[in-house]
Amino acid sequence: MWKKTFFDYLSLERNYSSRTTEGYRDDLNAFESFYKKVDSALSWETVDGDIVRDWMVSMMEAGLTASTVNRRLSALRTFYRYLLKREWVEIDPVRGVRGPKKKKSLPVFLKESEMDRLLDGDFFGNDFKGKRDRLIVNMFYVTGVRLSELTGLDVHDVDMAGCVIRVNGKRNKQRIVPFGDELGLLLEDFLNEMYSLRGADRGPMFIDEKGDRLKDVKVRELVRHYLGMVTTQKKRSPHVLRHTFATSMLNHHADLESLKELLGHESVSTTEIYTHTTFEDLKEMYNHAHPRA
Repeated sequence: MWKKTFFDYLSLERNYSSRTTEGYRDDLNAFESFYKKVDSALSWETVDGDIVRDWMVSMMEAGLTASTVNRRLSALRTFYRYLLKREWVEIDPVRGVRGPKKKKSLPVFLKESEMDRLLDGDFFGNDFKGKRDRLIVNMFYVTGVRLSELTGLDVHDVDMAGCVIRVNGKRNKQRIVPFGDELGLLLEDFLNEMYSLRGADRGPMFIDEKGDRLKDVKVRELVRHYLGMVTTQKKRSPHVLRHTFATSMLNHHADLESLKELLGHESVSTTEIYTHTTFEDLKEMYNHAHPRA
């Protein structure tokens, strides 16, 4: 019963998406399964910090990344705070348990020259699919939207007159993202093509050959295909284009607060990771250019 009310709380009060709620469900079920194997007499009220630490160790030994382990601990921590607030348990066994340190990795992104070669080249067809794919790649790079935000777009979310897109971000938070003339021309051309095929100015922005909303997996495939035309790096995802957008903005003197708003980050500390990327570029340039470096 506790878990059901907790999941209702996440979806109804915290406005979490169904995907996020299911992630919490999987994490809590994994912990419950673990402590039951340790001792079938244990319950949510009687597990202690040692059990939580043993679970953490077992996950690390199973090869799970520090990020995954910390995410699962975070889900458990959120659950126990919920139970404590309602006085359904007396102690929080996760309190004082520190997760493993994550190895910091810099965002992977494409060079501006690579993006210019892709967007200015003859890699896209002139039919509906080609125009759609060209627009998708451009939109990721020009606006920095997330994959789920792009596939969730409807035609009415695009304001051609105001040159802005209404994006439904994480936790259903909406934000307004501007776009320039170049993307505007691609949007206009694509929408005219779509109207001639579909005969309506409403519904999903991006559709497949059957007229259904384009699925995330399909967008990942097409982005990977086109990025492979200009780069040999292994990571070639929509998120790489989001990183490329952010890095390009900072390289051209955008301020962190503005970039935070464009990306839909909760905190500017999340956005600061891109400053490390641009600093790495600066160091590389220095090492190559300075005679005493």
